This record gives sequence, C-alpha cells and structure tokens, in this order.
Amino acid sequence: MQVVVLNGVNLNALADRDSDLYGGVGLDDLETKIYAWGRELGCSVRCLQTNSEGQFIDWCHDARSWAKGVIVNPGAWTHYSYAIRDALELFKVPVVEVHLSDIEKREDWRRVSVIADVVTKRVIGKGPDGYREALVFLTHKGNDAS
Repeated sequence: MQVVVLNGVNLNALADRDSDLYGGVGLDDLETKIYAWGRELGCSVRCLQTNSEGQFIDWCHDARSWAKGVIVNPGAWTHYSYAIRDALELFKVPVVEVHLSDIEKREDWRRVSVIADVVTKRVIGKGPDGYREALVFLTHKGNDAS
C-alpha cells in the first residue's frame, strides 16, 4: 500500500516548538519514525512538508494518481484553508487528519478544522504516535478493501 504523508506550514520547525504540545521531536526524527512504522506495517510511505499552500495543494493533486491512503497535517492551514479542504475532498481513498497537539483543548481558533468533514478519520493530541495510529488505520482499511 502506498501512503503519502503531507505535513504543512511550520512543521519543518517542529523541534523549536513547545515540546509539551508537539512531542519534542524534530521533523527529520518524526519522518524517520513514520518510515519505520510504514515498513513494519508493510506499506510504502512518502513524507512531504512545505510552507507553501500552493505546493501542498499540488502534492494533493499529484498523490491522487498513486496514493492508496493519505495522512495530512496541514498545521495552521487546518483552521482556515478552504483551498486545501477542496483539494483533500477530491481523494477517493481514505484520508486521516493528524495533529500532534490536542487542537480541541487549545485556543478557540485552533478548535476549528475546515477539513474535518472531508477526512475519513481524525487523530489528535497523541504526539508523534498519532502518525502511527493513522498508518495502522490506513493499513487495515486498505486490507478491508481487498
């Protein structure tokens, strides 16, 4: 199974952010974990990160032709980018929204997810392990379709 992990704005600075909220891991270490979990679960993973909303959308469009599952953490775009919401809505495969911190227990503006209604599953507030939970979900969902 081929899975794309799309990380958005400011996730490249993860190591510099509040470790109590974001799990105390940098993006490189997080991606290393994701790749290891993917191998463990028998899926091929491609991790991408950008601070450019247009690039993020282009990656969504491209992944539609090959990805069998999507993990998405748009960062702050989660709360207001209808352009990303529309790009995610085009997927015909399961899409899992992941947030390292529990956005539902943070500032009022962070509690809003404009993508929540177009994703298959949401995993929030579980730190880096949320990505593993998303991979497990996609792997099992993919096996159910077989």
